[in-house]
Amino acid sequence: GHVPTGLKCHPDEEHLIYPLGCTVLIQAINTQEQNFLQGHSNNVSCMTISKSGVYLASGQVTFMGFKADIILWDYQKRELIARLSLHKGKIEALAFSPNDLYLVSLGGPDDGSVVVWSIAKREAICGSPAAGLNVGNATTVVFSRCRDEMFITAGNGTIRVWELDLPNRKIWPTECQTGQMKRIVMSITMANDDSFFYLGTTTGDILKMNPKTKLLADTGPVKDKFSLGVSAIKCLKTGDLLVGSGAGLLVFCKSPSYKPIKKIQLQGSVTSITLRGEGHQIFVGTEESHIYRVNFMDFKETLIATCHFEAVQDIVFPFGTAELFATCAKKDIRVWHTVSNRELLRITVPNMTCHGIDFMRDGKSIISAWDDGRIRAFAPETGRLMYVINNAHRIGVTAVATTSDCKRVISGGGEGEVRVWQIGCQTQKLEEALKEHKSSVSCIRVKKNNEECVTASTDGTCVIWDLVRLRRNQMILANTLFQCVCYHPEEFQIITSGTDRKIAYWEVFDGSVIRELEGSLSGSINGMDITAEGVHFVTGGNDHLVKVWDYNGGEVTHVGVGHSGNITRIRISPGNHYIISVSADGAILRWKYPFTS
Repeated sequence: GHVPTGLKCHPDEEHLIYPLGCTVLIQAINTQEQNFLQGHSNNVSCMTISKSGVYLASGQVTFMGFKADIILWDYQKRELIARLSLHKGKIEALAFSPNDLYLVSLGGPDDGSVVVWSIAKREAICGSPAAGLNVGNATTVVFSRCRDEMFITAGNGTIRVWELDLPNRKIWPTECQTGQMKRIVMSITMANDDSFFYLGTTTGDILKMNPKTKLLADTGPVKDKFSLGVSAIKCLKTGDLLVGSGAGLLVFCKSPSYKPIKKIQLQGSVTSITLRGEGHQIFVGTEESHIYRVNFMDFKETLIATCHFEAVQDIVFPFGTAELFATCAKKDIRVWHTVSNRELLRITVPNMTCHGIDFMRDGKSIISAWDDGRIRAFAPETGRLMYVINNAHRIGVTAVATTSDCKRVISGGGEGEVRVWQIGCQTQKLEEALKEHKSSVSCIRVKKNNEECVTASTDGTCVIWDLVRLRRNQMILANTLFQCVCYHPEEFQIITSGTDRKIAYWEVFDGSVIRELEGSLSGSINGMDITAEGVHFVTGGNDHLVKVWDYNGGEVTHVGVGHSGNITRIRISPGNHYIISVSADGAILRWKYPFTS
């Protein structure tokens, strides 16, 4: 939800298109069917659709000094047509001309140029610095709705109307005069007949400019300006405006006064407003990863899609069912319906971060680990807080696990302690604090008979604990920060992995290493899970790939490409139908399990 004007409704009125990390997603509005456009090497920073709907274009960010690509896509075939590479660092904004002849692109702050591309020849026609020397960067661009030769760029203290001179391959800018007003433009929209264009600013007012005279027509509102800036603006064919503010207000208003005629409050800063057809329906995207559908007549919002807007830390299935799963990210825990991708429940604890979650075996509570050192338990149907264990750990609770008799919770902290809690009907009692690790505990797994558990830590040790005597049984040492650990279902071996990218198999009874596999070519492995039969296991990590392994052969059998952030955790659903992986860019991806169980 962070990409400005990233959510678009396709002119066929049947599909929504939005960027998700390095991919562009095309989602059918009625059937929820999804297609992925993959080709960018880094996060997508802007996206646009041509007026006819034939072409899509998307731009990306890249590392300092490298070229950032623009990709031109064929919408019907859902495939890449051309890579347009000229700008450095970042593509700030894109716009198609009304008859699909040209594409104009705006480079980021390190590039500062505006380039016009020919779509037929797929090459640059001409370019120019986007803003003058004594003003800030241009950040938005809009094409004329009628002519293929005029477009407008705007940004920090600069508003320019450009004319394309094709025979001489030049673009000529004219600076717009706003007199004493100095504004930073966040959003821009053009009237259908090119009579005026409107600019939304960071100070929460709207400027109305005439593209022919390059003069200011009017500004507003005079009094109640839009809080936190006008982050999205859309001109309807009647000439009236839809305005989205940084405080999450969606407002319908008219020029000179710009007073709200209708308004609704949404959750999160509004980043995109897009019209379905002529505007009888509006789709609104906010920064907190919500997509709303608003019917224009009654001006009521319906939430149609939502997800996490921070890095997802953990994913867990309830025992024995694949119908639901829970994820946690930053301040919220969410329960999802697996097949329909719908959110069933959201539990929010403001200003805290949740590091890990687990379902009790009986399904009556969700146990969660928080960075304020508390363990909180919630009811999974209502989200009601059942109990809190205060001061469970000193430097935040980093991992949590439950025993299958529902009588104990085992937690690990940032200081390296592992604590065993007895959970009664009304009471939660500390049974033992096991001090062995020197650094934070990253993963805890419990044996089926509840007599033993293994904890992995970022100090380079895995400890196997006896939960009956509450003593250490075995210690495994390796030169790595362990991120994840799994018991083999027969429980005589464990597999571990971490930042050294190696997957290691260990004997449980004496802690000796059986074998090591090279788990990935780049980046740490952060999540792994093994099937109930123990034939295959899956891993995911900082190389953004989901890998399915044969346990005995130690070979990769399948690789899944789709994440654009580091994969933080991964699980196989009970019954082996799906693999669900979660990542640091806030995405939850559901994969079809490749083997029939």
